[in-house]
Amino acid sequence: QVQLVESGGGLVQAGDSLRLSCAASGRTLSRYDMGWFRQAPGKEREFVARISGIGGTTYYADSVKGRFTISRDDTKNIMYLQMNTLKSEDTAVYYCALRQKAFTLALPTTLRYYDYWGQGTQVTVSS
Repeated sequence: QVQLVESGGGLVQAGDSLRLSCAASGRTLSRYDMGWFRQAPGKEREFVARISGIGGTTYYADSVKGRFTISRDDTKNIMYLQMNTLKSEDTAVYYCALRQKAFTLALPTTLRYYDYWGQGTQVTVSS
């Protein structure tokens, strides 16, 4: 059984920074591809960033590239999303996700790629 728990969200002003955490139980994160997604009110859940299990290769959505950094602390089994220079359009519920299946045709930027999801953490950026 895999459990993912996000934390670190909150209310900040534009230009501020936040660091989200995704704590995992039941799996060693370093073995799995993981991602961050977000969902703004009235919009579909969208890809933010991912980190590969092997090698820790990272990839970002264009909208956050250069401002957000995804990372992983293997000793703590926690994944992070460092968010800098936040904008009002970053306001959303942020979810972490983990892919367990060995084979999939889905792309890492899609929801279908991932098998487990956290409950989400709210990030609100006031302008």
